[in-house]
Amino acid sequence: MKRFCQRTRLARAALFAMLACTLHSCGYHVGSIMHPQVKSIAIAPVKNDTVEPDVSAWLRQSLAEQFEFDGSLKVKSMEEADCILYARVSEVKTTATSYSSFDGNQTFSPAEFGLALTVEYTVIIPGRAQPLIETREVGGDAKYQVAVDHNIARRRGVQQACREAAREAVIYVVEAW
Repeated sequence: MKRFCQRTRLARAALFAMLACTLHSCGYHVGSIMHPQVKSIAIAPVKNDTVEPDVSAWLRQSLAEQFEFDGSLKVKSMEEADCILYARVSEVKTTATSYSSFDGNQTFSPAEFGLALTVEYTVIIPGRAQPLIETREVGGDAKYQVAVDHNIARRRGVQQACREAAREAVIYVVEAW
């Protein structure tokens, strides 16, 4: 009886292994859907058309981090890369999203702020007249609360919005095909 149970277990294990191998070969795979001839990208210095300080550096850093995280393209220098991403921050807008009241509902002050960042980008292959990806626009949003220093809280909000815009841009770059 013990041998019969062992044979049954072995038969089930073999059947399971065959089924797993059969399902694995159905044509599904995990990997990049990036254009096959483009393996690397460079990120040109980001142009800042706003009065927001440091936003171009934060966006460029966020783009590099998101490309590294995605893994579809290697980030290289502009001389070595297969293609180059050019970006421009066109707008940074701050709004109040919720209010707190003080002094018996007579004075209202913002308790939470929203920040919207608009970025235009294009991807070119050096030496080609047509861009690889035409100019597109992405946005990043963030909400932040001011605890003590409004300037530090806002800077963190801008950094968060840059990460969000970079994440969206990278998705569109690697899935543009």
